[in-house]
Amino acid sequence: MIAELKRQTKIIVCLFIFLRKHHVLWIKSESSCLPFSNFQYIINNMPTMKCKTCGNDFYAKPNWIKKGWGKYCSIKCQHESLKNGRFVECFLCKKKIYRTLKNLKRSKSKKYFCSKSCQTIWRNSIIYIGSNHSNWKGGGSIYRDILLRQNRPQICKRCGIRDERLLAVHHIDRNRNNSRVENLIWLCYNCHHLVHHNIKENQKLMETLV
Repeated sequence: MIAELKRQTKIIVCLFIFLRKHHVLWIKSESSCLPFSNFQYIINNMPTMKCKTCGNDFYAKPNWIKKGWGKYCSIKCQHESLKNGRFVECFLCKKKIYRTLKNLKRSKSKKYFCSKSCQTIWRNSIIYIGSNHSNWKGGGSIYRDILLRQNRPQICKRCGIRDERLLAVHHIDRNRNNSRVENLIWLCYNCHHLVHHNIKENQKLMETLV
């Protein structure tokens, strides 16, 4: 008997959830006590509204409409209606991103980025380089970075070694303050030492550069 009551209760609960989900009202019947004949179903006659965001039709309860609700078919559409910003392109990777009106007004550079990675690359490679950086000290030791930014092949000009761990930057005129691109070449540490301490090796290198 207890098992049968539990089974009937479970059926009634599942049926109630189904009816609520599909907007169906139910009325209890006094003529029967069987689980499935215990209810009569009628289609809910709630008013049909049109969603202000997506335009789809949906059912809205009368008390929702009295309170000024029933304008959107889902929470997603409601959130979409609250957006007051616009889509912009990431300045670096050109990805479409959404920014609120507050973020659009707050930006000083008027350049927008999809992530901190893109913003950091922009800062470190375009804006805060050279004399624009607060820690700039004249640029006497940036000759390696100059060659790297020019995408020069990292190959020793004398012996042809390609291991970047063994490469150094050599000033052709031996003036460390002259860091123009035309005055810089890649040399391995061994060749660099020979060029600086052996006159014949330096002459051979100069002949190959001419």
